[in-house]
Amino acid sequence: MGLRIGEKGLGEKYGCRDSLEDKISLFFGEEDEERLDRNSEGDWADDEAANNELHDPIERKEFWDSQEALLLEIMERCNSMGSKLREEIGRVVERARETLVCCCSKPNSGGCALCLRRRVVDLLCLKGFSASLRTSKWKHTSKFPGGSHEYIEVVANTAGKKKHIPFLIELEFRTEFEMAKACDEYRKLIAQLPKTFIGKPDYLHAVLRVVCDAAKKSMKEKKIHMGPWRKRSFMQMKWSGYNDIKQHPAATTQDLPPWNKLSLSGLTAAMLVAT
Repeated sequence: MGLRIGEKGLGEKYGCRDSLEDKISLFFGEEDEERLDRNSEGDWADDEAANNELHDPIERKEFWDSQEALLLEIMERCNSMGSKLREEIGRVVERARETLVCCCSKPNSGGCALCLRRRVVDLLCLKGFSASLRTSKWKHTSKFPGGSHEYIEVVANTAGKKKHIPFLIELEFRTEFEMAKACDEYRKLIAQLPKTFIGKPDYLHAVLRVVCDAAKKSMKEKKIHMGPWRKRSFMQMKWSGYNDIKQHPAATTQDLPPWNKLSLSGLTAAMLVAT
């Protein structure tokens, strides 16, 4: 029922997870985030070396070209892993968007992200997927403000059921990285991201590393202070999934009649259509 994926789809074709992480780490260098974080606290205008780099058109072009090439390679590999599973999940997401009815205390005529996530989980469960809502929560520290973030996780089995592979679903993935005062190259890079991310956690973290580094570069060029919520270490916490897990029960279309009634979560209303 679309719940199994072959072993080759899990990394044999392009190599294991470590090979991707090694490539990303080698490209950036492990010390880059700490170094750039220190730089972001200072004044870009007072950094002569930074100014020289900013005004060197060759180095600047090489940076943005390399970022785009690396991001495209990561997304290509991500899209090739469990492609049939991802396509099936993608169809469910689109159906959820089309049939969404907001049932919050103050309904939004255009639907809302909260109800959409629950609607997607409901439909995935009806299709036989092991889907759940996950909430990451983190406390306020001297470095980061406290907060929480909710997303969807689908657990798939390999052909022999030897492994359980988590797939993360972020319905508004591209908007997580949009910035009002970004440079044109950053906007072009962000345009390469999918509206909805469906993939393994290691690919999401690889994307974070590329895009967050590009965000630092963009803010550096614009001489804008980089807020802690833009840093990679903060962004990673959004999809960490610790502290809270909200499970939704798996179900089949036999559990609910094909007429209008409350969905499994009890939060969204939609017309159940036999598939």
